[in-house]
Amino acid sequence: MRLFSSLPALLLGMLMSVSAFAAIDTYQFKSPEQEQAYRDITAQLRCPKCQNTNIAASDSIIAADMRTKVFQLLNEGQNRQQIVAYMVARYGNFVTYEPPITPSTLILWLGPVLVVIIGGGMIFMRSRRGSVNTKTAAEEMSEQEKQRLAQLLKDSDRKGS
Repeated sequence: MRLFSSLPALLLGMLMSVSAFAAIDTYQFKSPEQEQAYRDITAQLRCPKCQNTNIAASDSIIAADMRTKVFQLLNEGQNRQQIVAYMVARYGNFVTYEPPITPSTLILWLGPVLVVIIGGGMIFMRSRRGSVNTKTAAEEMSEQEKQRLAQLLKDSDRKGS
């Protein structure tokens, strides 16, 4: 019975101890401008592990390493472009939310436009061809076939009545 009375306290203690493992980044910035630059850069870099989370909001280990490196590079006096270039060189264009247009990414930028243009052209061509060459079944039938069809329709009307 005593075990059940201490169970809530044990659960509460376990829940509170988990929060002790959360890492909190504490950096001493030289100026408020440097802190703002740090916040801007970490908000604009994507975490390689977390698909669409920036490194400022990510809890992954690699994002923590990237935040530390951004802080170190800022303290070395590098600007935003230099830091982003360093991260792209290390992790690839994926870490930026706006990848550059290169020959390898050109198909990604132009692909959807080409699909719409080609699809629209095909629809236009089919609609033009269909309206010019459309003949009704009665126009394509010979005179003998028309008479035969009329006879069959009469016979079916007599049988149906």
